[in-house]
Amino acid sequence: MSPQTTSRPLRAWQQTALSQYEESSPKDFLVTATPGAGKTTFALTLAARLLSRREVARVVVVCPTDHLRLQWAEAADAMGIVLDPNLTNAVGPVRAGTQGYVTTYAQVAGKPMLHAARSTAVKSLVILDEVHHAGDGLSWGEAVEEAYSMAARRLCLTGTPFRTKPDERIPFVRYEEDSFEGDDGSGGIGLISRADYTYGYKEALADSVVRPVVFAAYTGTSRWRNSAGEVVAASLSEAGTKSVEMQAWRTALDPKGQWVPHVIAAMDDRITHLREEGGMPDAAGLILASDQDDARAYAKIVRRVTGKAAELILSDDPKASKKIERFATGSARIAVCVRMISEGVDVPRAAVLAWMTSYRTPLFFAQAVGRVVRSRASHESATVFLPAVRPLLSLAASMEEQRNHVMPPPKTVQGDELDLEPLPPKEKDPDGMKQWEALEADARFAHVLHGGTAHTGEGRPALVAPEEEDFLGIPGLLTPEQTASLLAKRDEELRVRIASRQHSDDEEFMLVEDHPDEDDTGRSWRDAAELRREVNRLVNRVAARTSQPQAVVHTQLRQSVPGPPSASASVDVLRARRERLRTML
Repeated sequence: MSPQTTSRPLRAWQQTALSQYEESSPKDFLVTATPGAGKTTFALTLAARLLSRREVARVVVVCPTDHLRLQWAEAADAMGIVLDPNLTNAVGPVRAGTQGYVTTYAQVAGKPMLHAARSTAVKSLVILDEVHHAGDGLSWGEAVEEAYSMAARRLCLTGTPFRTKPDERIPFVRYEEDSFEGDDGSGGIGLISRADYTYGYKEALADSVVRPVVFAAYTGTSRWRNSAGEVVAASLSEAGTKSVEMQAWRTALDPKGQWVPHVIAAMDDRITHLREEGGMPDAAGLILASDQDDARAYAKIVRRVTGKAAELILSDDPKASKKIERFATGSARIAVCVRMISEGVDVPRAAVLAWMTSYRTPLFFAQAVGRVVRSRASHESATVFLPAVRPLLSLAASMEEQRNHVMPPPKTVQGDELDLEPLPPKEKDPDGMKQWEALEADARFAHVLHGGTAHTGEGRPALVAPEEEDFLGIPGLLTPEQTASLLAKRDEELRVRIASRQHSDDEEFMLVEDHPDEDDTGRSWRDAAELRREVNRLVNRVAARTSQPQAVVHTQLRQSVPGPPSASASVDVLRARRERLRTML
């Protein structure tokens, strides 16, 4: 089976990057493209071209998680490249009938010499997806180098430039020295990755590849007891010292307080607005938690506040991949996860993100926000709810600065230094003495960050420059002033709703699912892939018979059998579309 090129037209950046690659035909090539820009399509198009020209005979994809293995295999199958997503380290050779396989960094670290043998048995293209994961542990980087140093071609992908320590270089990546300044005024020299081709958020926004993002910040007063037994109270947005700010932030994220349910209610309200008035009837939201205990607790709060069960996605759940796929193609409103959907996973209908995690590195922030910016239509927008703390507001401001290159704001403000470190882990309590105890935390809408300006929603909305109106006045996208007014107006209403439910018995809101597991019969990725190919063949026949363009037939088909595009449609939807096409012949 020879690989075919994708039927989807390439975006301008993908075509430019491909042309640049083919001009020099390099052994190593690093692409940094903002999340949602289409790195997978670029990589597989390149793979298809190299396979068709017999410059390589095998494609090996290395990715961070098992779920992404399936996602890569599905995408490759749609382009006529058969990649095995189930090949284990216990199996030696690559299976016959395939053109390669998809593995994980953990598997490569388990048996690097096995993967070296596979990648050198024939000329291979190795695609290192989210290559910064090769730096998650020194052994992983060493294993990747051992496994693929002799491969014919290597393509590295990442969603944003990343930094590493001088003694932890990731193989096959070029670095440049990068100076930095710490909070204490001290400085130093680090390393930052240098891409062969870069496609940033501002370029993607200008091309309408990603959605514009509105950041809604929520403040509140946190109260906690420290190791000395003293009760401390501080505002999230006016915490003072870095240490107090961190403890206030940590207290706000505690499931027992009122900050979390209030923000979840605001998030749910925004999803309802997008579904009913914003032109996104399938809009959904993601909640990022710091750990699995918090994730479980947040899922219960979602059930209590919204009356609907959340999709709880945990990395150690054997059904995690299935839950991600079900959420991506289903109708559930909210998913709660730790890091399972932080990068790579494609959930196009997710347009709202609630930041309830202590992670705050620029890399993780960009990857996580990237889950809600993938654009499907020009009228769509994304909203990120976050604590009004300086480190997160600084990260949000950096994305705002990139947006300003596309549409300059009336004025800008200077942001704080970026904090590159996550919050410290929860301390263990030695000798029965509590080091820290969360007491309570409330929540209040603070402002919407947009164009370098904080919009509070108080008073008469400020005038918007004509060029801003042109950008923000498209159907379904609120201006920042309107968004702020909407959130501020409903803030008290949300507070009343939460108060009426906060005394409910927790047992009433156990983690039950509104969407029970479906029968797995006939739902393997292979069966879905075959159905998609059959649908495409039938579309070609109908188009030839009716003298209509294939795109018109696809549109008519989706109107007759509603659902997502074939690439993400369920087996049942694909079968229904196949039967509909048969009646058209």
